[in-house]
Amino acid sequence: RGKPTVLGAASGAVAGLVAITPASGYVGPLSALVIGAIAGAVCYSACNLKSKFGYDDSLDVVGVHGVGGTWGALATGLFASKAINEGGDNGLFFGNPGQLWTQIVAVLATYALAIVATYVILKVVDAIVGLRVSAEDEVAGLDLSQHSETAYAMGGGQYGEFSSASGAFADAMRGAEAKPRVAH
Repeated sequence: RGKPTVLGAASGAVAGLVAITPASGYVGPLSALVIGAIAGAVCYSACNLKSKFGYDDSLDVVGVHGVGGTWGALATGLFASKAINEGGDNGLFFGNPGQLWTQIVAVLATYALAIVATYVILKVVDAIVGLRVSAEDEVAGLDLSQHSETAYAMGGGQYGEFSSASGAFADAMRGAEAKPRVAH
């Protein structure tokens, strides 16, 4: 909406921290600032693409952590310096283009492993307990449908004017909650 937000500032800070993590033992302070600043812009742009691609990522994990971590790993291949860590190699900006290629291969291998492992895990979980809730449960809110309570009851009553709880399931839950509960 054209003005900065606290959430945006926090997400930008996290993006910078995520990006510098792979490079932290290999780059100097100025390089770290450049990596973090670029991470803020790149991750912000990646988070804005979410609506274009239509994937469900309410915490911007892909945009902040996935893109930020990828940028940080690639940036190590650009900014790494033997002056910082004699045990490492220089990056592209210090005369070693091979380190950038090493980082690219490592990123691609990491993505391949993560995609295959995640696919297998999701298939196993789906076969055992399922991955999706019903549309009605999703509309009611997972706090209510899965835990019989709501985390964000802001307003007069338990469900308040800002609650997302609605539908037959929510009505049934309201009726169930009217009954006295036995303390454990």
